[in-house]
Amino acid sequence: MTTISSSRPPIIKQADDVKRKKVIICGGGLAGLSAAKMLLDSGFEVELLEGRAILGGKASSWRDSDGDWIESGLHVFFGAYEEIFKLMREVGIYENILWKEHALTYTLDKGERFAFRTASLPSPFHLLPAVFGQKYFTLPQTLTLARAMPSIVFGSERYYKEQDKITYEEWHLQHGISHKMLKKMFLPMALALKFLPPEELSAKVVLDVSGIFLREDAASRMGFLNGSPQEKLIGPLAQAITSAGGTIRTDAKVRALLPKANAPTRELDGVRLENGEVIRGDYYLLALPVHKLNRLIPQDWYATYQYFQRLSQFEGVPVMTVQLWLDRQVTGIDNILFCPDGLIPVYADLGNTTPDYSYGGRSRMEFVVAPARGIFDWDDQAIIDRVWSDMKRVFPQTTAGATIVKSSLVRIPQSVYWPKPGLDILRPTQQSPINNLFLAGGYTQQKFYDSMEGAVSSGRLAARALVNTVRESSYS
Repeated sequence: MTTISSSRPPIIKQADDVKRKKVIICGGGLAGLSAAKMLLDSGFEVELLEGRAILGGKASSWRDSDGDWIESGLHVFFGAYEEIFKLMREVGIYENILWKEHALTYTLDKGERFAFRTASLPSPFHLLPAVFGQKYFTLPQTLTLARAMPSIVFGSERYYKEQDKITYEEWHLQHGISHKMLKKMFLPMALALKFLPPEELSAKVVLDVSGIFLREDAASRMGFLNGSPQEKLIGPLAQAITSAGGTIRTDAKVRALLPKANAPTRELDGVRLENGEVIRGDYYLLALPVHKLNRLIPQDWYATYQYFQRLSQFEGVPVMTVQLWLDRQVTGIDNILFCPDGLIPVYADLGNTTPDYSYGGRSRMEFVVAPARGIFDWDDQAIIDRVWSDMKRVFPQTTAGATIVKSSLVRIPQSVYWPKPGLDILRPTQQSPINNLFLAGGYTQQKFYDSMEGAVSSGRLAARALVNTVRESSYS
């Protein structure tokens, strides 16, 4: 077990109502790290437990035997994000984001292309070039989307909630939008968002996110870190936590939650680690993937509280990420790319987007492979061959004669949660019915779901809920 700590005192003097209050955070992804930072800034003592040897969760990265960085997934920042930008500015690393041209480029079989670009005009007029400027869809097809735009752009929160009853595919077709647009435009968008096709996703999820991106011109602008998540995001955040007096322990797997016996109110007394050690605090914040959290919930909590019963209905989605190092430059594009044809719905040439990943002018590709469920059990080489085949179909000329120098494949059996129709209403608040227990993660209530922004938002919301609980108890 590795402990990362600092002898330096907390950077903010503890207030009387939180003095000597200790918070145990389980989970070292962005949700747990962001909660730890906020709680330390509020004067709490914080100990963070991470089950793996590395921090970062879904945004983790590590070096391979050659010294190259391997990423757990392809991560981009969107202009609509807020909480993660606040956090990065607090830590002094916002400048690590490199913003790209504001364009959504779609790559198709046989080298076909189309792109959406907005204009610097008041909403919703900034959408006109994006909708009518592309030449891939016919005018009648484009008009079917234009007619449905008001429902997406101006839909109320109540309207979006009502759409959780159906899939996005059902909503799309009910509104008369072209089937070609569903397969060529919205399919890769859905796969990039939740790694599942439109017929398996709640319409609310797609409409929520699309509405945010469409209402403001800069909302869908995308940026990349200028290096690995470990060096440019996760590492600096961990350093800020330990410098503020927090403790981070890796290789510290939590195996059981220990309810307090004979307490007048339901409370958590501690957590037991895999090695048998019991860790105790005054408050607990679980920033774990929902499938891991469900393994820890005591059975009597499931029997007593609807809050936990609902959590049992959440399940994760399998995700795979492939990286390819090529012997030449094959894209020349410094941005995210979408593809509706094959199993590479969203990808990028990191040799172009990320200075620290520069590969001598050659391409270093990273692909989201989705949907992964049907091919998750294929052997590594079969998956890599399929990805390379798809890549050659969308870049037929530049890939001719190109070879793969090196490859990597990352499999995550359960990653983001599956937002089936009807599930959104079951998403829990960050404050649980257990007095000293709080939850953080993309599945909890916040508007950006399982993105980096969603993780940070959930962590900061959980921290605020915890602080408010302590404040209220001190006045009662």
